[in-house]
Amino acid sequence: MNEVAGTRTRDIARAAVRTELAQVAFGLFRSEGFEKVTLDDLAAAAGVSRSTFLRYFGTKEDVVVGAFDVLGERVAEALRARPAGEDDWTALRHALEPVIDHYRQDPAGTLALVRLVMATPALCARQREKQHGWRPGVAQALAERSRPPAMTVAHEVRAAAALDCLDISVERWAASGGELGLADLLDEAFAAVVPR
Repeated sequence: MNEVAGTRTRDIARAAVRTELAQVAFGLFRSEGFEKVTLDDLAAAAGVSRSTFLRYFGTKEDVVVGAFDVLGERVAEALRARPAGEDDWTALRHALEPVIDHYRQDPAGTLALVRLVMATPALCARQREKQHGWRPGVAQALAERSRPPAMTVAHEVRAAAALDCLDISVERWAASGGELGLADLLDEAFAAVVPR
C-alpha cells in the first residue's frame, strides 16, 4: 500500500470512529441532558478511555457542533462554483444549499441536534462562534467573484447577512418541529434583506 492510500485509509477510519463516538454522545445527551453528562460518561458509554475520546473531541461542545465543521467550507466552495454573472445575493442564497442538503439527509436527527443546541447556552454560544468563523471564507469567496477580486466591507457585510439569514431560518425551522421548509424559510429571509 502506498503512503497516500494509507493516509486515506487512516482518515476514513478516524472519521468512522468520530461519527460513532458522536452518535453515542448524542444519544446520551438526549436521554440525560447535555449539562449532566461528563466526558467520563461519554467515554464509558462509547467503551473507550477518556484520553481516546479526547483525541477525537476536545470538549463536550465539540462533539455536538463538530457536525457542522465542514459546512462553512462547502458554502464557500459552492459560492465559488456559482455563475460569474450572477448577483451576489443570488449566489449567496444558492451557496447555502449544501447546508440545506445536510439538514435533509437526516431531518429528525438534525432537528434533535438543533434543538439541543438551542436549549443549551454553552452549545448555542459555541455554534455561533463556529459559524462566525465561516464568515471570512464566505466573504473571501464572494470577493473572488468580483472584478478585480478584492475584499471590501460590502463582501463581509453580505456574507454576515447571509449567515444570519441562515441562523434565523434554522431557528424558525426548529421551532416548527421541522414542519416548515428550510429552503422556503431561507428564501423568505433573503427576500427580507434584498427586496425584489
